[in-house]
Amino acid sequence: MAYELSRRSLLAGGGGVAALSIMGAESAAAAERWQSRLVRQAPDGRLSYRADRSGNKLPDFSHAGYRGGGVELPEVPTVATVEPVAGDNTAHLQAAIDAVGARPLDPNGHRGALLLAAGTYPVAGTLRVRHSGVVLRGSGDGDDPADSTIIRATGNTPEHRDVVVVGSGATTRWAGEVAGTRSELTSDLVPCGERSFTVADPSAYRPGDNVIIVHPCTAAWLAAVDGGATGVDEPWTVGSQPITYNRFVTDVSGSTITVDVPVYNHLDRSLATSSLHRWDRAGLVTESGVEDLRIVIEFAGDPDVDEDHAWVAVRLRGLQDGWVRGCTFLHFAKAGVETNETTRVTVADCRALDPASVITGGLRYNFNNEGYSQQILFTDCHATKARHAFISNGTSSASGLVYLRGTATGSLASSEGHRRWSQGMLWDNHREIAPATSITLGIYNRGDYGTGHGWATVHSVGWNCDMAGKKLVVQRPPTGQNYAIGCRGVITGDGPFEHPAGHIEGANRRGLAPGSLYEAQLAARLG
Repeated sequence: MAYELSRRSLLAGGGGVAALSIMGAESAAAAERWQSRLVRQAPDGRLSYRADRSGNKLPDFSHAGYRGGGVELPEVPTVATVEPVAGDNTAHLQAAIDAVGARPLDPNGHRGALLLAAGTYPVAGTLRVRHSGVVLRGSGDGDDPADSTIIRATGNTPEHRDVVVVGSGATTRWAGEVAGTRSELTSDLVPCGERSFTVADPSAYRPGDNVIIVHPCTAAWLAAVDGGATGVDEPWTVGSQPITYNRFVTDVSGSTITVDVPVYNHLDRSLATSSLHRWDRAGLVTESGVEDLRIVIEFAGDPDVDEDHAWVAVRLRGLQDGWVRGCTFLHFAKAGVETNETTRVTVADCRALDPASVITGGLRYNFNNEGYSQQILFTDCHATKARHAFISNGTSSASGLVYLRGTATGSLASSEGHRRWSQGMLWDNHREIAPATSITLGIYNRGDYGTGHGWATVHSVGWNCDMAGKKLVVQRPPTGQNYAIGCRGVITGDGPFEHPAGHIEGANRRGLAPGSLYEAQLAARLG
């Protein structure tokens, strides 16, 4: 099944026809096509960008996704097949997963796929795909066990567990530093969207090195962002919100280092001295995924009360170049798919439906990016009854997140950057259906909500989105900008906390070209 974006659609200039057909307005849009003054698309597909008076430009989001975007998801050969057994299938399936994990890697970094035959698999524990190159594959994600694979998560041991974990599962915060490789950035300013900068000592770096860039959370930077503008809460504290990027070196020329993906925040040396070091990649899992299955989490009683069951259907943690595609998840309390310490991943054609939990903070984040989540692409995914359907809860270590053609039915609160300076988020052709909330997309300040959430995101974009007549709130943070371009609904800077409006352009005007910013940027980058 072709879950990935076709190269033909990408090279057609941004998927305009497909995106506009979702909005149901092809004819009107074709008759009244218009372009943003901030990004222009030439007839050959090339893009040109215009900075605002403060030097802010729309960043390039095209690096989100498997292997950095524009690479089709692999079809990994099936090497083993299992069928359900009576009772708890946790040990049965884990042994089969680990047996595939013991196979040698092929030249593409794959060991093989474990196929779960159609049927129902009761699982009382957590299944761990902890080896590189392993795919957990079902026979379909429908509700009939005669032709689909249904993992039925039973019980609540351990409490509030994950059903499937792909990746090492470890918490490292990318802290493993190769000795002797740390160097200061010496560029006075590395603007948002830039990939090159100078360093004090380039001798430790070569093309292909995996490096970590850290912009420390200093008193000067906190003052520049008004302490996070957390309202009556205490402001953010020194050291609490370091900005962190996981990158690969593509070129070393003198003292100038070029990396594969731009930064999504200005690195201003007058506010903080950033540093670079090589990462040891300890324990990192690559080229693994989950495909074509259904996870149903059992709960008892009222779905708006009971949360004594598994909380996350699929967690990606300690993973690079992975994927989840063609899956359906039901009755989670926290998330259908959640990422932590994960980069360059695609989640395609998935459904996170009907959460079961109290409707309160920290729950019902159907597609959720937590800390150290970068270059993640969610494409053609659907959420129902979410508090926050497509969200970053990852603070200043989360960036480069794209939600392409996502739909949300019956939203109870907004998709959004959730707290503490997530950067570079793009909702591209996001569509709301019958929302049960007044704000459906938040690119804004959350003040004293939660734990001093304050400025939730920066350099983030709503592009060609449909709010079903409800509000999209976009506000401008200090030192940066946020954008709402070609979106429909009540497009405003009037949020729960008073701050200047972000860049609003073409509100309720159909025909925005390119129809998809992500696809246009990807096509332009691929040439």
